Amino acid sequence: MDTQLKRGLLDVCVLAAIKNEDSYGYRIIKDMQPYVSLSESTLYPILRRLETAGCLTVRSMEHNGRLRKYYHITPAGLDRIEEFRDDWQEIQAIYQFVTREEEHG
Repeated sequence: MDTQLKRGLLDVCVLAAIKNEDSYGYRIIKDMQPYVSLSESTLYPILRRLETAGCLTVRSMEHNGRLRKYYHITPAGLDRIEEFRDDWQEIQAIYQFVTREEEHG
């Protein structure tokens, strides 16, 4: 898969994972696991990129004697999910165009 396309899709997946409630790295990975495989080494750069873009905020809280970072989606992050939903129809149309020869034999 094209690296830029995959990056964009993973960004939206991470935002969707924290859409309904704040979460932390390990839980984000576990929540996404049934749908997409994601390692910590992939997740944390995504989280930093989304924070820099203003799509999420981060707060630290102590948990079992250690600081744990919790991620919260912002209005810009919610907008990013909506943009993806709007773009999805175009992506589906492109897929249909690309695979049309296979469908017609």
